[in-house]
Amino acid sequence: MRRFIAFVLSAALMVATAPTLLASETLIEDFTMHPDKRWRFFSDNVMGGISTGQVTILQDGTHPFARMTGRVSTANNGGFIQMRLDLSAPPPDGTVGVRLLVRGNDQRYFVHLRTRGTMLPWQYYQAGFDVTGGWGEIRIPLENFAPSGALLRGSPRARSLTSIAIVAFGRDHDAEIDVREIAFY
Repeated sequence: MRRFIAFVLSAALMVATAPTLLASETLIEDFTMHPDKRWRFFSDNVMGGISTGQVTILQDGTHPFARMTGRVSTANNGGFIQMRLDLSAPPPDGTVGVRLLVRGNDQRYFVHLRTRGTMLPWQYYQAGFDVTGGWGEIRIPLENFAPSGALLRGSPRARSLTSIAIVAFGRDHDAEIDVREIAFY
């Protein structure tokens, strides 16, 4: 009986605290409000590379999501495809990380963050993550993002963020990643 009571109390505590945890997140994308007008696709073609790809908006039951597919090639000094969203405002004070709801082809992908301090096209902050065939939540603390060069500070500041990108990067491979939610926490 004591175990049962302890179980019920711990379950009630988890339910009672769940809204507080969710309330501390800021959802920036769930692909319901004209994502095709806000997301841009880029490849290394802008610098002479030969990677190819595209982003399409699809449905999984009642949930819309973005699918980025393509072929990443390191030929001609290339090696990336990406889907990028310019932020309309920086994340709220207290933001400490990025949350994704993603699935894909069992590959490694990256989040690139740009800030007011990333002036040059090749400057960004990068953090990697792995996907599987089922939907999974990824949480990446801002302190885990590494600068792309020595001229940038050690990690990005939330209040200076200007864009977020999902990127297939750095090696020859076929990319397929689905993104259903992006949030700051």
